[in-house]
Amino acid sequence: MHSRAKSLVGAIIDDKPYISVINKIEVLGFSVVNREILDFIDTAIVLGLTDSIVEKTINIRKTLRIKLPDAIIAATAIDKRMHLLTRNKTDFEHIKGLSILNPWDESNGEIFSP
Repeated sequence: MHSRAKSLVGAIIDDKPYISVINKIEVLGFSVVNREILDFIDTAIVLGLTDSIVEKTINIRKTLRIKLPDAIIAATAIDKRMHLLTRNKTDFEHIKGLSILNPWDESNGEIFSP
């Protein structure tokens, strides 16, 4: 991870990082995952699906053409009132109520919220 990205992520994450169960499934589904990422996931609090996240996911999918995993990740961030850290702002930028930050973007350290 780029050093600027590490600093921003470190500044945002207080004690323990939170990730969606979808993030865990997606990352651990790769045949090779580096030790730093494995340690991060082992440390993270994994947020599972709740009725509220399911309802938010359904509403997102009804209004936007978005992949189911992305909709669940976005709904989780909205439900838990957390920032979504991603390199891929474009898949999420039209979701109302979602706060997005791309720590890898050199030109922008701002949090984007549609």
